Amino acid sequence: MSLNKPNVKQPATLRRRPALTRTGLALGLSTAMLAPAGALGAEEQTEMTAVEVVDTVIDPNPNAEPGVPYKARTSGDKRHVKPLAETPQTIQVITAKQLEDSGRSDLRDILQAQPGITLGTGENGNAFGDRYVIRGQEARSDVFVDGLRDPGMTVRESFATEQVEITKGPSSTFAGRGATGGAVNSVTKQATTDLDFARLSAGFGSDDYRRYTFDGNRVLTDTLAVRVNLLDAYQEVPDRGPADRDREGAAVSLLWKPTDKLDVTADYYFAQAEDKPDMGAYIDRSTGRVVKDVPVYLQAEDFLESKIDTWTLRLGYQFSADLRLENLTRYGTTENGYLTTGYRGTSLSTHQGWQDVDYFANALNLYLDKRIAGMKHQFVFGLEYSDHSVKNGVYDYRANSPTNCVANGRGGPQPGHCPIVDGRQVVPDIGRMMNRSFSKGDWDTDWKVKTVSLSAMDTVDLNDEWSVFGGLRYDRFEYDNTVIDRSAGALDYALEDGLWNGHAGISYTFRPDANVYFNYSTASDFNGGESDVGASCGYGGICVPSGTTAEERLRMFANSKPEKSQNFELGTKWNLMDGRLLASGAVFRTVKTDVMENATDDAYSSIGSINTGEYRVEGAELGLSGKLTDKLMVQAGVAVMNSEIRESQDPDNVGKGLSNFPEKTASLLLSYELTPKFTFGGGLTHSSEKYSGEPESAAATDLKVPAYTVYDLFASYRVSKDLTARLNIGNLTDEDYYTAAYRSGAFAYIGDARNVRLTLDYNF
Repeated sequence: MSLNKPNVKQPATLRRRPALTRTGLALGLSTAMLAPAGALGAEEQTEMTAVEVVDTVIDPNPNAEPGVPYKARTSGDKRHVKPLAETPQTIQVITAKQLEDSGRSDLRDILQAQPGITLGTGENGNAFGDRYVIRGQEARSDVFVDGLRDPGMTVRESFATEQVEITKGPSSTFAGRGATGGAVNSVTKQATTDLDFARLSAGFGSDDYRRYTFDGNRVLTDTLAVRVNLLDAYQEVPDRGPADRDREGAAVSLLWKPTDKLDVTADYYFAQAEDKPDMGAYIDRSTGRVVKDVPVYLQAEDFLESKIDTWTLRLGYQFSADLRLENLTRYGTTENGYLTTGYRGTSLSTHQGWQDVDYFANALNLYLDKRIAGMKHQFVFGLEYSDHSVKNGVYDYRANSPTNCVANGRGGPQPGHCPIVDGRQVVPDIGRMMNRSFSKGDWDTDWKVKTVSLSAMDTVDLNDEWSVFGGLRYDRFEYDNTVIDRSAGALDYALEDGLWNGHAGISYTFRPDANVYFNYSTASDFNGGESDVGASCGYGGICVPSGTTAEERLRMFANSKPEKSQNFELGTKWNLMDGRLLASGAVFRTVKTDVMENATDDAYSSIGSINTGEYRVEGAELGLSGKLTDKLMVQAGVAVMNSEIRESQDPDNVGKGLSNFPEKTASLLLSYELTPKFTFGGGLTHSSEKYSGEPESAAATDLKVPAYTVYDLFASYRVSKDLTARLNIGNLTDEDYYTAAYRSGAFAYIGDARNVRLTLDYNF
């Protein structure tokens, strides 16, 4: 037997198998070498060619599509019982590899780049953490981690994230109350007994960027494994220093499999952000346009901080091949606080607040596969309990530096701190102009809600082509919110009620790799469902008419009805190229009724209800993810939507579109493997113009956030078997763009300027 042609490669399908290719090859060669010489007959003693060993990456993500880093095969939420290509709903997944190539790490930046999603601003300039708008509807409280709601509205990092899943359309059957536009589920990195691995990453770049992460899994025994993720990162906001972002984090996951049927996973997650926030530019109300070239005016004492501590315990027991029980228990706390500075061309302003969150949740899910009347049923029964407590308060502060101007404010002309007077900068160091001192003050909102939820879902394969699905959920809640009112003192808003929601649909597989589906889903939420804004009705807080007595407000609150959403979606999914490429498309219509609007006492008296609004969002969305060829990977999406206010207590709003609602959004990420060592690619993010305003209200069409298209590039080179270098260039053309604007135009958040980062990844 001779070995010839040592450099001949095997077909790509053999070289890129996601299993233990090198181990399998070694076992095969060892067996051949140990076999007796006579074991091979003369006719079998053929010439063999050498196989070039190409390293393969074993993806520890159990939801990954093997060999396709840009495509997930399944959802991290096991209640979606079918693969994503067969799930009859728009669910967009961003994998860990896509996050790496895009160079994005904050969840805010990740979501802002996706079609159908935009960013919003909070009441008073922040009101805690990041804010997302999905298909025109605010989703800041509809963020989940491994299927459980994450109530702390914090700055969220992705260092311990395996994939991010965005469900579009009302999703209350899975998510519970809220989720009227959709929901975001972050799937975390978990320990595995399949293999050992360790990866250390170090990044450096412009704007004093540095980022260090570690991801390591260790198999301690056949039944025990531990995984550790660590983060330390810092950067100045590109071209806006000394505004900066400072992150630290640690996540530990311990997996124990004492028997073949039982698995136990215990997690701890810690993350901390200590930022100096930049409130950016502002909109000139006389022109309706963003004012550019605004100086960096943040003050030395400004901060935006959040701290997360979360403990999670997962138990799973496999009674049989068709019956599994899972329990998920979580306890967590978050601390949020901010003191920021605003500037709209005259004097500086102060925006501030703090929030403490304490929450407990337990979810029990039973998965049962059963054949009934010859048809396969996949049942999911759920029981969930949650107890969320949120206290919001303010900081006591004062400016210690003397004022230098008289500026107009809500109370009329008053002394202020003006960095620019008559077109010239009047102070040499704007950042120390106010010299504020501050301390944590009392709480002004004590928000609590306890919820017990029951759900049942079933997916039925009628035959090889037709599948139907349905689900029903009931959330019974006890709500209590004590709000300190300036005129009436402490008011206790209490409510006990239940919410019914469901989904139903049908899917037809008209060829082995393609289907068409239709679904219907609902969502609902009660008055005051947002925990961070007290009685600010326009931001999801308690809606009661102004100018009424305390007794009247409590009565009107008790008589308010939940807001309700209904969604109709017709879509298709094509799982092409042997499952390596998923193409999807859908048209949808969402109608939200009984929308609570701000009302005066007179308006309430004439209408007799707070639930006076209704609006509609409709559109189409296309998606593509996976491999176009063996060397070219893609993740792309485009959403074209329109919105319309159909009913309102203010007749002038009828016919207008929603605020914070770009009608066209698109994203693209491409990666091309030029050689086995060198890969390059790039992407773009596009958003059409939108208008400021309160969430889910009529757009202020005189205050416009302009359209933008941002281009990014990246390239990676495999220096050695264990070392890879990656270069990311964000905002290649240095586009001036703005991601969101406050309802009054007082500030417009500036998108990051051009930035360059080099990251070294070392596997050991």
